[in-house]
Amino acid sequence: MKCAFFFMLAMVLGFSLTHAQSKDPEMEEIERGIQKGNELYMKKQYQEAVLAYSNAEKGSFNATARYNQALALYKQEKKEEAIKAFEDLAFKTEDKSLKSKAYYNAGVIYSGQKKLEESIEAYKNALRQDPDDKQARENLQKALLELRKKTPKKENKKNQQQQKKPEPRMNQKESEQRLKLLEQKEKEIQQRMQKEKSKSGGGQPKDW
Repeated sequence: MKCAFFFMLAMVLGFSLTHAQSKDPEMEEIERGIQKGNELYMKKQYQEAVLAYSNAEKGSFNATARYNQALALYKQEKKEEAIKAFEDLAFKTEDKSLKSKAYYNAGVIYSGQKKLEESIEAYKNALRQDPDDKQARENLQKALLELRKKTPKKENKKNQQQQKKPEPRMNQKESEQRLKLLEQKEKEIQQRMQKEKSKSGGGQPKDW
């Protein structure tokens, strides 16, 4: 029985309405939109949740809304879109914890797609933001091990293909040159044989 190879995504839905009265109205509206998205997410209405998070951002960037949106996309099996959202978040946010989680989650999705090089780079980025992330470190080690197992097979296959490659065909000029050399050698052999024959007398032995 195979052991589980990769960990689950770091799924932390974030929103805060504490001290909302001290914030500006625009921020309060964004947080209400995120809260609405979270409620839909918890009801497994992921498509509606994505729309709510998108509306919460109002065409700008909000780290929490983008992170939650990426999770909802992943739940819909829209993995390429989820990766794009996580990587965009990691690039734009200044929050190291959220940046680390975004890279980690991108790594998990890449791992599930067997894109080992991409997953390794994502886990490394997660650890650069949070060196104490044990899950990212363990997943990185497993991805590296899996890549090492595959590499020798690729090299052997490449060597076999190189051995099977037919010799390159000669062009017309090379063929003509080789034919001339053969003819020259044949001529030299005939001349040598004639010289040896003349030395031996060249006739048949006489009968007694």
